[in-house]
Amino acid sequence: MSIRLYHCQGARSMRPLWTMEEMGLDYELVTMPFPPRYLHEGYMEINPLGTVPCMIDGDVHMTESAAISQYLVDCYGPTPLALTPSDKDYGAYLNWLQRSDATLTFPQTLVLRYTQLEPEERRVPQVAEDYKKWFLARLRCVEAATADRDYLCEGRFTIADICIGYALHLAGAVGITEAFTPNIDKYWKRLTERPAYQRSAAK
Repeated sequence: MSIRLYHCQGARSMRPLWTMEEMGLDYELVTMPFPPRYLHEGYMEINPLGTVPCMIDGDVHMTESAAISQYLVDCYGPTPLALTPSDKDYGAYLNWLQRSDATLTFPQTLVLRYTQLEPEERRVPQVAEDYKKWFLARLRCVEAATADRDYLCEGRFTIADICIGYALHLAGAVGITEAFTPNIDKYWKRLTERPAYQRSAAK
């Protein structure tokens, strides 16, 4: 077993965890309390950023969740979870992978921080509200994309859906119920019915 994933329940490490579950890969999962930089002894030596995920595969060390999912499908495929440059939707696929974190997860982390993680006296409701609106405005692209299709790319489930799906998972955890507009709600139900999602969410 060569792949080791450092994970916190509900964190972005769910993206590569879900990917490995979909692929049926062997892996070692190290589940830590959040935030691990304070609560898991020695984690800063493993990942100096102190963030999750961290994946180690032999000499490969990676810390960006969408990139790890892409690495897994590219290096451990072939798999229908991946697209290649010959696929019509390849550009959209790459765009969804990047958008999932940079555009959709990032503002939610600020909502989470300023509503739940900071001590009461350091919480800033206006920051949380502003970034919730930012997230919801950018989520309109997912509502539009799922209006006439079950999945985001090539008519099938891919890691684009895993990466965007985690942003929806986080929205539910943070309590941004406005995210689940009609198309997104149907899309989200399709994703959560997958056994690999259910196994990942439980770990």
